[in-house]
Amino acid sequence: MNAAYAGTHLCESHFKRSLVRRVRRRVREDSLLPGDATPEDPETWVIGLSGGKDSVVLAAVLADTFAEDPRVELIALTIHEGIEGYRDESLDACEELVESLDIEHELVSYADEFGLRMDDVAAEDPENMAPCAYCGVFRRDVLSRYAAELGADKLLTGHNLDDEAETALMNVFEGDVRQMARHYDASLGPFDDRNEVSGMLPRAKPLRDVPEKEVALYAHLADLPVHMAECPHADESFRAEIQEHLLALEEEHPGTRHSILAGYEELAALAAEKYGGGAEETAGSCSRCGSPTTRDVCRTCRLVASVHEAGAGIDE
Repeated sequence: MNAAYAGTHLCESHFKRSLVRRVRRRVREDSLLPGDATPEDPETWVIGLSGGKDSVVLAAVLADTFAEDPRVELIALTIHEGIEGYRDESLDACEELVESLDIEHELVSYADEFGLRMDDVAAEDPENMAPCAYCGVFRRDVLSRYAAELGADKLLTGHNLDDEAETALMNVFEGDVRQMARHYDASLGPFDDRNEVSGMLPRAKPLRDVPEKEVALYAHLADLPVHMAECPHADESFRAEIQEHLLALEEEHPGTRHSILAGYEELAALAAEKYGGGAEETAGSCSRCGSPTTRDVCRTCRLVASVHEAGAGIDE
């Protein structure tokens, strides 16, 4: 494997060790495992497991890392969005993985939680916006609520270096300094440095130092069960434009993604010092579901209501 950004050429075994080492270093540097965790009072980490390469690699590396450490309990949480064929196939990968890793696995669905399927939402589109916009709101809500119900101390997701560098550029281009602060306190900063965000379960992204292609290569070399198909509702969004430009920059200037994210994290930390992660902006509660929100009704509930009013809900 040729890592142009680092000037290294690695054989299979050294590449795999390198990826694992980077994930474990991120776990240490972000202080994911507090010093007061004990076998009698372990940390519970819920991993958002989709069956795609990122979440599968994250679960496999963490399961191996903490297999003999009773201070950490891992639970995999999978969401069925209601996308015919696509999600059903990825569930097979999830089930094969958790069986091989011997970790607990929970499955929830939009149908049970919201009375809707993403196939119907995408077809009706009552808010005239991309399917990913609906799904992102619903997914964050379900992940947070169920992770909390499962007693999670932290919610871990498989966001890789490309994902986070793209988010960094999007926030910078949009000039959203408060969002940078929230981003830092919600999922980027070391846990010892973060401001507490009211009503939000702490998140972590241990893969964020690893480029997307390297995650895919590791999954292949480690022979992990992965569902590689792209979601049929994936859209040509602003993120897709950023991704295209970022990959071109990385090709011409290796190391661009690492530099962007490193600088962004410093800027986001400064923003968090000033704005406190935006905790003061989420002091209210949704009148329907009780989730933290700046409005009377949270965005999740408003979107669900819009979908049902348009006749796209499955209980219509």
